Order: sequence, then structure tokens, then C-alpha cells
Amino acid sequence: MTNDSNTKPDGMTRLESILYPIFGRPTGLLGRLGGRMMAGRKTDTIERVVELLSIRPTDHVLEVGFGPGDGIQIASTVASEGFVAGVDYSRPMVEMAHDRNAAAIETGSVELQYGAAADLPYEDDRFDRAFSINSMQLWPDACAGLEEMRRVLKPGGTIALAFTSHAHQSRDELVSVLSKAGFEDVQIDENDDTLYVISRI
Repeated sequence: MTNDSNTKPDGMTRLESILYPIFGRPTGLLGRLGGRMMAGRKTDTIERVVELLSIRPTDHVLEVGFGPGDGIQIASTVASEGFVAGVDYSRPMVEMAHDRNAAAIETGSVELQYGAAADLPYEDDRFDRAFSINSMQLWPDACAGLEEMRRVLKPGGTIALAFTSHAHQSRDELVSVLSKAGFEDVQIDENDDTLYVISRI
């Protein structure tokens, strides 16, 4: 849900520029306020993404741009015997998500790290499933981030992306950037003003 850079993406309107430090890459007190506002707002979208991924109880799952940690929480409930990791480039969001998932972190079934999509802190072939919601459109280099997600996925792994209407994500661009990053069989579905993408390697 958050950006990988201190630099605002090009082409922002004045309103988007004002909202960026609250929702794009949450920082400081405004970022924390934005995180509280985001928490619990996308439960239906997260649940649909988890369904599309067909997460199994023993799967290892990665979320990139986890924001306040709702997706981590839901995914770890489904992957009850597996492992769920998250990477986000907003320190306030890492702290907020850590608080939300404290019990699972304590048991070692969840791990959250500060970092960028283009430089994921995990080894090759680490995860069975990976997802990102309302985040990719804010990355400085979407293809680089997707290439990293592909790198850490096991052969046959699945990626899911979701974009609500606020993301203003181009459908045509998605197919192109996923293909360039090495993903195949890209499937796109639109439902309730949300764009869902699923692909496998």
C-alpha cells in the first residue's frame, strides 16, 4: 500500500501530492493517521486476493507494501501452519503492522521488514505465494519490483495484485509490465471497482 521511495511519483495532481505522505508513503504523524484510516478498509479486497491465491495452510506467503498489516493478518490465518512475511517502505506502517500482528510475530509464523520492492530481503525460491494491494502503482520501478517478487517465488509460484479505483492503475500496463518481469498466463478480473490480477511462474 506504500511507496518505495522518498520521491513522489511524477504526474501527481496537487491533491495527490498533499495526500502522498499520508497514504502513498506514510511518514510521521500524518502517516500514522493515514495508517489508522486505511486499517480495516480493504477487508473484502484482501479476502478476494487470498482466495485467488489459493493459499494452503503450509504455504510461505509474501506481501509487498502491507500498510497497517490487515493483509498479513488475514494471510497468516489461512497459512496457519506456514509462514507469512511482509516488506514495506514506510517505517510507521511497519510499526503499526507489527503491533497488529504481534502474537504471530512472537511465534515466528510472521515476519515484517522495512524495505523496498526492488530489493526484497529474501533468498531465491523462498515463497509459494506473493501479493500486493494498492502498492505497485507507487513503486519507482514497477518492473524491478515485480522481477524481485518473481525471484523470491518458487517455481510454479503464484502472484496476485489488486488495485482499487483510487489507484488509477492502467489495465493494459499491467499485462505489459508483468510479462516484461517474466510472469506468464496473466489473468485480469474486475469486480466492484477493483482490478485483480493473478499470474504464475
